[in-house]
Amino acid sequence: MVDLHTQYEKIKPEIDKAIQDVLHSTAFINGPAVKEFQHDLEEYLGVKHVIPCGNGTDALQIAMMSLGLKSGDEVITADFTFVATVEVIALLGLTPVLVDVDPHTFNITPEAIEKAITPRTKAIVPVHLFGQCADMDAIMEIARRHNLYVIEDACQAIGSDFHSSEGWTRKAGTIGHIGCTSFFPSKNLGCYGDGGAIFTNDDELANMIRGIANHGMFVRYYHDYVGVNSRLDSIQAAVLKVKLPHLNAYAAARNRAAAYYDNAFKNIPQLKIPFRFPKSSHVFHQYTLVCNGIDRDALIKYLAEKDIPAMVYYPVPLHLQKAYRTTRYSEGDFPVTEMLSKNVFSLPMHTELDEEQLEYITRHVIEFVKNA
Repeated sequence: MVDLHTQYEKIKPEIDKAIQDVLHSTAFINGPAVKEFQHDLEEYLGVKHVIPCGNGTDALQIAMMSLGLKSGDEVITADFTFVATVEVIALLGLTPVLVDVDPHTFNITPEAIEKAITPRTKAIVPVHLFGQCADMDAIMEIARRHNLYVIEDACQAIGSDFHSSEGWTRKAGTIGHIGCTSFFPSKNLGCYGDGGAIFTNDDELANMIRGIANHGMFVRYYHDYVGVNSRLDSIQAAVLKVKLPHLNAYAAARNRAAAYYDNAFKNIPQLKIPFRFPKSSHVFHQYTLVCNGIDRDALIKYLAEKDIPAMVYYPVPLHLQKAYRTTRYSEGDFPVTEMLSKNVFSLPMHTELDEEQLEYITRHVIEFVKNA
């Protein structure tokens, strides 16, 4: 699904030197590389504060901890997403409130959020799924009216631009009160291990987030809050500092691959190509198709026989996962999410796809569909 080796070979001298510099300095925790990457990412995103941390899940958890939410407070998020989004809500003793998604963008809808708000609602977590932003204009307007926090889960959309109807453009993760991202190796901006970061323009929140990520400590050995230990190590920061200047080029390469796929599949009614939300650029963390009248699992098996990987993100909706089943939800309550879980599949999408590979992949997908 991703070709990290070829990507590495293209920037090998820079990466190797950056890692060697950290090894030579022996500043493995909170070293200069972390501060330098933090500054570079703040500049790229146009945000006041970037707080690096251990991974994207930690980023979401620390963000929620910083808001002072209490047990039983409700947090609204999408049913169609990776489990980490709801996992941290449950871990903190909060109540996850799941809502359905748009059948075209796969993102949470403002209408569903509005209907789910109760007096116990305290926050909204829009997930910018597969590489494009949810409708942040409408979501922020809802948040303002109901005095709610917005935590953007931008783990799949770093570098995506949201174009507001008010005339401004901002990067995914910098619009809400707090934004979160992951630097998992397969992400658009990935390190060579685990890593994550939290973004905010709020000075007070930034200070709280830094303390919570450091054992609840603002002054050494004085612990004002219950915190966690979540750090981006210096080697991973050094890798990310090298890769960040390439991020826009990586997004362009992904978009070229997506355009090739689109052109190949656009006239095949059994395959619905990804919709582009007009307010958001797409950075194609995943290229996800929706099957219409064909056997998805048989198609994936056929592609595997041709050495073509294909993945299902995500095969089981969160409300039907064993760990998150409650009497609040039943099968059938989220028709769009349930339809997507049964019909979506993702093709290889990364920066190193060439025309020969794309032709091979699309030819075999089309061959299966025509013979189905």
